[in-house]
Amino acid sequence: MQVNLIVCILIAVGCAVVAGVAFFLLGVEHRKKAAEYTIGSAEQEAKRIVSDAIKTAEAKKKEAILEGKDEIHRQRSESERELNERRKEVQRQERRIQQKEETLDKKMDGLEAKEEILNNKHKQADDRLKEAESLKKSQFDMLERISGFTMEQAKDYLLNNLDNELTHEKAVKLMEYEQQTREEAEKSAREIISTAIQRCAADHVAEATISVVPLPNDEMKGRIIGREGRNIRAIETMTGVDLIIDDTPEAITLSCFEPVRREVARIALEHLIADGRIHPARIEETIEKARREVDATIKQEGERAVLEAGVNGIHPELVKLLGRLRYRTSYGQNVLNHSLEVSYLAGMMASELGIDPAVARRAGLLHDIGKALDHEIEGSHVEIGVEAARKYKESEAVVHAIQAHHGDVEAKTVAACLVQAADAISAARPGARRENLENYIKRLEKLEAVASSFEGVDRSFAIQAGREIRIMVKPEAVSDDDMVLLARKICKKIESDLEYPGQIKVNIIRESRAIEYAK
Repeated sequence: MQVNLIVCILIAVGCAVVAGVAFFLLGVEHRKKAAEYTIGSAEQEAKRIVSDAIKTAEAKKKEAILEGKDEIHRQRSESERELNERRKEVQRQERRIQQKEETLDKKMDGLEAKEEILNNKHKQADDRLKEAESLKKSQFDMLERISGFTMEQAKDYLLNNLDNELTHEKAVKLMEYEQQTREEAEKSAREIISTAIQRCAADHVAEATISVVPLPNDEMKGRIIGREGRNIRAIETMTGVDLIIDDTPEAITLSCFEPVRREVARIALEHLIADGRIHPARIEETIEKARREVDATIKQEGERAVLEAGVNGIHPELVKLLGRLRYRTSYGQNVLNHSLEVSYLAGMMASELGIDPAVARRAGLLHDIGKALDHEIEGSHVEIGVEAARKYKESEAVVHAIQAHHGDVEAKTVAACLVQAADAISAARPGARRENLENYIKRLEKLEAVASSFEGVDRSFAIQAGREIRIMVKPEAVSDDDMVLLARKICKKIESDLEYPGQIKVNIIRESRAIEYAK
């Protein structure tokens, strides 16, 4: 029983082993077939992909070939078109050249004909000249036989007689003309200047370098100063004007050498006082508004001056500079009114002389234009005015008149002379200018003392209101070459020791005299 059981178990185990081996073998066969199937499908897919790639490449190749053919055809068409155009252009140029050659041939034929005619005329003229020379020689020979003088002797004789007669006549005529011209010129000048002065009676306004702003009460001073002085510092910083707050009742003084800034500060302060709100932000806003108001006023004043002077075509920037002269004074004389006076006077004198007054009026109006910028640019107002006039395309006649109105250069035109005269009339008429007499005299005395301190100086004179110093030197002590060095030294001494407005011309004169007495 146990043996049978063991046999059964063994048989069962054997069957299981056989079944397992058979199952394993069947599984291996199945996997092999599946792998072969998968490999076959992959090979087919690869073949299909390769076939598609080949087809796509063939299509793209055909497409690229077609595009290349189209591009070649297009470029060939463009090349043929350009070639045709160039061929047509060459043909046109050839036709033009052919026409010009034909024209030149015709002109050459005409010139050859004219040259032949001219040669014939030259030949005839030479023949006539030879004939005239022979006649002239025969006449000279006859005259020499009759007079008993050779040609050179007769010429010297006639010239000596003529020279003696002309010398006497010339001296007499020169004296007569000089005397007559001097009398007529002096008379005409007096008439023209007096007429111009009578016809120009403009008002004069004297202004100073300070402005006074009235206050409603003294409490307003504290509000203007502000907490710890912040308001007054803001005003002074933004305007560049000094505010003088002292014991003067109900008034504040504004001090500034630049009149436009002073006017901006005055208007802004009046607006702040009227508004009552005084703080840094409001101050900045009000000052900006006041600056715009002053700019508008400057433009209006410039346009008014141009209209009153009867001048047109002035650059807008020059018009603004003219308006700035409304706030500029020179020795108490308003420069804009002075410029209008000079324009009127120069135009009137030009009319009296019978010349065009337009240039004279224009030069007179612009002669002091440099004073609108002399606070901002270094140099005299003459140099600044010349640069401004040239910058804004004024004519050379006007520029020269500006340059010569103080005698810095010699006046070469009638308009420049008239502007010089009109400037002197406007400045010198009674009540036009004012200056502290004592300071004025001291300044001129210092100027003469500086010039007289140099060795070799005989006498010195300050003239033209201190704009020029005329120096007489000793001829035995100062040579002509030394004069240049002496003038330079005096200029340096004046610049270092004196304070003066504008510029001073140093004019050195060296004169040698020989005196004898007939007994």
